[in-house]
Amino acid sequence: MAARIASSRSLSSFLFSSRVNPFSPAYFSTNFVGESPVLVRDFIRSALYDPEHGYFSQRSDSVGVLDRSIKFNQLDGRKAYTKHVDAIYKQNDISWFTPVELFKPWYAHGIAEAILRTTNLSVPLKIYEIGGGSGTCARGVMDYIKVNAPSRIYDSMQYISVEISSSLAKKQLETVGEVSSHAKKFRVECRDAADPSGWGTEQQPCWVIMLEVLDNLPHDLIYSKDQVSPWMEVWVEKRHDEPELSELYKPLEDPLIENCMEILDLVKDGKPLGSRMGSIAQSFLAKVFPRPRRCWLPTGCLKLLQVLHGALPKMSLIASDFTYLPDVTIPGERAPLVASKKDGINSDHNSYLDAKGDADIFFPTDFCLLENIDHYCSGWLKPTEGKPLKKGKKRRTLMLDTSSFMEEFGIPSKTRTKDGYNPMLDDFKNTKFYLSVPTHNTK
Repeated sequence: MAARIASSRSLSSFLFSSRVNPFSPAYFSTNFVGESPVLVRDFIRSALYDPEHGYFSQRSDSVGVLDRSIKFNQLDGRKAYTKHVDAIYKQNDISWFTPVELFKPWYAHGIAEAILRTTNLSVPLKIYEIGGGSGTCARGVMDYIKVNAPSRIYDSMQYISVEISSSLAKKQLETVGEVSSHAKKFRVECRDAADPSGWGTEQQPCWVIMLEVLDNLPHDLIYSKDQVSPWMEVWVEKRHDEPELSELYKPLEDPLIENCMEILDLVKDGKPLGSRMGSIAQSFLAKVFPRPRRCWLPTGCLKLLQVLHGALPKMSLIASDFTYLPDVTIPGERAPLVASKKDGINSDHNSYLDAKGDADIFFPTDFCLLENIDHYCSGWLKPTEGKPLKKGKKRRTLMLDTSSFMEEFGIPSKTRTKDGYNPMLDDFKNTKFYLSVPTHNTK
């Protein structure tokens, strides 16, 4: 959810400007794991979203809101922009500004234009936003549609924010409510979007917006002791004779993990695919040079998209997130960055188990895997016995890096400085947009 700038090593300083009390209960909390072990995804979910001790529950009031838009055209260049943003962070003493906030209203306007160009305007426009932050995206999208779409589109539209944080839900109502005509078309549902009980069934076409949501969704972890041993589920446990949390490895049983491995085409027994000679070579290497394997699975994304496709079968999706994160030291494919701030010092952790409510845990998004999960959950990508996954034809998808997306749908000139430097295009090289829409002939 935070704005993570691609090439800067001072990433954490952009993220964690708020003051963390090292003596708070959250900092020392081990309440996330009781007497029974929990799957890694449940530990991460608690570490981030526990109502009393979770990271976002503790810091839900620290999402930055700019008093006014940055006048990029009046800044000389990169140095002036960086100095200006640094001053804003110090002045506001908050944890982060999201891209939609830093580049308001232009970032949201680009999203609105993408929706207007690809939506079916013969039915009322209905937009869901998952994790709406401070409401800046909703406000910007509705502003743009009011000015640029036919009046009948704006007059009949609905915008629903699904927000897990009650304090952010309140802030969203305030932000959007500043325009009286918006307030009548906007509502916030304070709930977990991944909980199917909160949804009905929407049979009409609609849009779902997810900005910097995927990176904070819970992930699972699987482990193999060498190159050919079976994959194991990783659980987190609190042993009575040890002060710190530790990992526990169990045989694969969890359906969500197995589904995710199926989409990834990971062989459960861990044995390599290929020729007999290749398998023999791998087995030899595993004995002589055993190398543990760890793989992070986006099971939170899989669960959320299962719920969304079940409740909104004709939805179109627009999501943006980070394709990679710099300086990750935690082992495993698609491993997260875990970062916190204590006594004014930013630090990256070497283990996700260090997160005790005081640290953000965020993952890179594999957009090709996201596309496969999207097709799988929509029912048009299913595994066949002994064969690779086959892609169906009833969803159309598009992946664009942020600069390409904004050049296509936005107004890049609005975020350009005097010397031509454009932070919206130049600073977010590790971010992409993903668009997914059903074809019009879907029955």
